[in-house]
This record gives sequence, structure tokens and C-alpha cells, in this order.
Amino acid sequence: MSIDAALRAREESLAPALSAALTGAAARVPGFAARLGWAGVTVEQVCGSLGSGAALADLPVLAKDDLVELQRQDPPHGGLLAPDADVARWFCSPGPLYEPQLEGADWRWGQALSDLGVGAGDVVINCFGYHLSPAGAMLEQGARSVGAAVLPGGIGAQDLQVGALADLGVTAYLGLPSYLKALVERFDEAGLERGRWRLERALVTAEPLPDSLRAVLTERVPHVRMAYGTGETGLLAWEPAGEEPGSGLVLADGVHVQVCEIGTGVPVTDDSEGEVVVTLLREDYPLVRFGTGDLSGWTLGPDGSLRLRGVLGRVGQAVKVRGMFLHPRQVAAVMDGVEGVADYRFVIDRVDHVDQLRCEVVPSAGSGSSPGEQLAAGIADRVRSGLRFSTRVDVVDRLTPGDGPLVDLRDWS
Repeated sequence: MSIDAALRAREESLAPALSAALTGAAARVPGFAARLGWAGVTVEQVCGSLGSGAALADLPVLAKDDLVELQRQDPPHGGLLAPDADVARWFCSPGPLYEPQLEGADWRWGQALSDLGVGAGDVVINCFGYHLSPAGAMLEQGARSVGAAVLPGGIGAQDLQVGALADLGVTAYLGLPSYLKALVERFDEAGLERGRWRLERALVTAEPLPDSLRAVLTERVPHVRMAYGTGETGLLAWEPAGEEPGSGLVLADGVHVQVCEIGTGVPVTDDSEGEVVVTLLREDYPLVRFGTGDLSGWTLGPDGSLRLRGVLGRVGQAVKVRGMFLHPRQVAAVMDGVEGVADYRFVIDRVDHVDQLRCEVVPSAGSGSSPGEQLAAGIADRVRSGLRFSTRVDVVDRLTPGDGPLVDLRDWS
């Protein structure tokens, strides 16, 4: 089967649910009806393209920045939430971008966990944040959906976490791959008996998983699989269990995923690279043709199934650091106009599979004879509060070479 034929088959299978969601959304959600009007199309025209392999192409891609602007103009949800929608949780990502989790919504992470073999009888440590960002709650929902008990670890307090790993017999992990490596190292540093380490499965996401890091992790965790999703859309794809890594990511059920040409939004029907564009099958929160900003491409798995090749980079200016996005616009909002700073730059590097973020600042003339320590401390606090990142601040005479306020020196090979 070709990629084009596989795309058509998947769209045909999703067409009834997708058509019902779009039709209902056009009637219930003012913001979605307005989007149709701006595009000059009817919902019947949009639904008529389903199953073509290039469905929904009449609607322009909705970029994350567009969604932030819609929410700014019509707070808090940009008119894209049905008036009678039942919101169970609100999350907030930098931007700010407010993300509703609707009562009864399934973010699909349980599909990947079930495939990995996690279920009743497992104890899962969830090392994603439970504060403002959606990842912690989303992944917990996935673990509970397969019957696993959850230890809500978050990030930090590693001594308590490794003690709980040993005492509770934790068998599975959810979180960043780099943080799993840190827990393995902290477990050993704490002198805990190796026999009390029972962690056998890990579903990791939000960071790349290079072969070198996978090799380190699988020395202690036999089954490590990468998954891909976003805070707005939930799980989109994952590495299937029982196959060698590198065979592509299988697509989650119940969500429409496209790869689209950058700039035009035209769906790609071959193995060309493009932006991952997602449509949720919900009429009360119609996130339709949402541009994730992630770059990927199609491939076929060993069984002929349609798969994503993984996250191959970013389309826009935002970069991902320690599993969270950092955008030049956010940096400017925090750093522009800081007293005593003539220039600044954030530099991202990766040391021993862990992201390192530092802020270089050039003091302005007249800052005093020794402004370094006080200036650095003040900026570190400002960054921690405004960007939710801890960072080292270096007061320097000149900036590291590179264009823009963000310089990414990481090498994933």
C-alpha cells in the first residue's frame, strides 16, 4: 500500500465521526462558524473532502500564535468553546495559551501505555508537572484508564522519588527521557539495593530520544518507548512495542493527523516533510486544522500501516527545552527593558543528555564597578517567575555568536 492509499483509508475510517463533530461544531461554536466564514466555505463543503487524502484543506491551518491571539481578543477561549461545554480543568501554557480539558475527554495516552504492556497491577511514576501545564493530568488519565496506580512524582524531590520507587515497587515510568536517566543515577547514588529497582517499562515524550540515550536507559529499563503528543491535542503517535525502534510511530485512534506543506497548509500525501496538523473529533471544542509547529513526514511500517517518522524539528521560532516550549516572544516579554542590561541572549546546550539553559547578559554602561552577582541573581529570579525555567546567568562582555535571542547549540546525533 502506498502512503497516499493509506492516508485515504485512514480518512475514510474517521470520516463519520469527523463529519458529525464538524457539523455539530458549526452549529454550537461561534468561533468555529466564524472560521468557516473567513475561509469562505460551508461545513458541507469541508465535510465533502473527507476521505480524499487531503481532507479539510479549504480551512487554513490555525497556528498556535493564531490561537493565542484569538484568546487575547475573546478571552479566555477565543470563541472556540461551546457555551454549554463542561470544562473539568483549565491549563495555562506560556503565551499565555489557555487549554480546556473537557469532562469525559480522552487524551488517548492509555493507548500507548496498553501497547507497552502497562495495566492493572502496575504502579506508574508520572514525572510530568501537575502545575498549570496539562502533561501531568493527561498522562495520569492515561495510566488510570489502563488500571495502573499512579505516583504523581512531577519533577524534583529526587530523593523522595527514588525512595518511593523502591518502597512502592514502581514498575513503569512516564516523563522526559533525560529525567529517567537522572532517577537511575540518583537511585544508585542513594545506595539503594539494586534488587528493589523494579521499573521495567517507560513511555517517554517531549524530548528527543537519541540512540545513545536509549542505550543508556535500556541497561536498567528493558522496555523504553517514545511517544508524541501535545498539550493541546493529547497523544498523537507512539513507537509500537514488539518492533525495533526506527520503524515509525503508529497513529493514535480517534484523532485526525495530517502532514502539511509549510506556508500553504496543503496536505502532504507522500514522504515529504511538513508540519503536523491535528483535528480533534469533538464538537464542543473544535480544534480543527491546528498547527502544532512540529516537523515530521509519513512512512509505512513493516506491516504497511501509516506512520509518522517522528518529530524532525520545529517549523517556527519556538524551541523545546526540558520538555517545554520557549519562544523568542516570551523571552522578549521578560527581558526587554530590564534595568542594567544592554544586551542578552539565551543559549541552549545539551550535556550528558540533559538540556542546559543559560542566559548571557551584557551590563549597560553605568551599572557600577561590579554589577555581576546582584544582576545575575535578579535576572535568574525574573526568568524563573516569567518563563518557568531555572537558568544560569552569566554576566559577560560580549554575547555568544548567533542570531536572535535564542541560540540552540544542541546536537542530537
